[in-house]
Amino acid sequence: MEKETKQVNTEESTEEGVKEVKPKKTKINFDTEEMMQTGMHLGHTTSKLHPRMTDFVVGIRNTVHVIDLEKTAKYLQKAIDVLVAAKKENKNILIVSTKTPLKHLVTEVAKELGISYVTERWIGGAFTNFEVIRKRVNYFSDLKSKKEKGELDKYTKKEKLKMEEELTKLEIKFGGIEKMDKIPDIMFLCDIVKDDLPLKEAKAKGVKTIGIIDTNADPLAVDHLIPANDDAISSVRYILNAIKESLLQ
Repeated sequence: MEKETKQVNTEESTEEGVKEVKPKKTKINFDTEEMMQTGMHLGHTTSKLHPRMTDFVVGIRNTVHVIDLEKTAKYLQKAIDVLVAAKKENKNILIVSTKTPLKHLVTEVAKELGISYVTERWIGGAFTNFEVIRKRVNYFSDLKSKKEKGELDKYTKKEKLKMEEELTKLEIKFGGIEKMDKIPDIMFLCDIVKDDLPLKEAKAKGVKTIGIIDTNADPLAVDHLIPANDDAISSVRYILNAIKESLLQ
């Protein structure tokens, strides 16, 4: 995945007559051969094709639909542009994937980018009942702070053990959204079929959505789609790495 920085050649004159050169734009030159090696082009079996995904399919291989990687590259770049613009505007981004094989990858990328994430079961009402959920998150943060300050040592061994067990459970539920003090502006979904509940809540609250759309999913379900294999770890890793590299520039 090679990167190429292109400078916009337009110049603008200020009132003082000084010319200003517009900022450089960074685009990624996606290599479809490299993308193919990750399995990004392999969709689901022909029987599971969503009718609206027809335009993103170029053929069939062993009863499996093949995704057009030229379109994947095009839409991935569009999604990256949206996320880069969001970052510049200091908007909040949340990444969601409750697929067990992707938990480590998503957590790692989210932490490197300093954004909120959900990799465990989606907490119903995280958006639609945000204030109530936020109180639980605040409780978790307060309990964690007390442990770090050694304030739990004043309790009996049994009481301390109970609080530490509770803290462990809360960490699993709320650790990824501890710093999410408001409903995010954008949510990135690795699989909109599996994580349909957060998608529904995002729509209900007007949260913009970006999603990896496999051949069994509805491309109109999100605001910005990336047609690609959402099951192969290598495929999702390629997409997340492209996003990460762009956001860290």
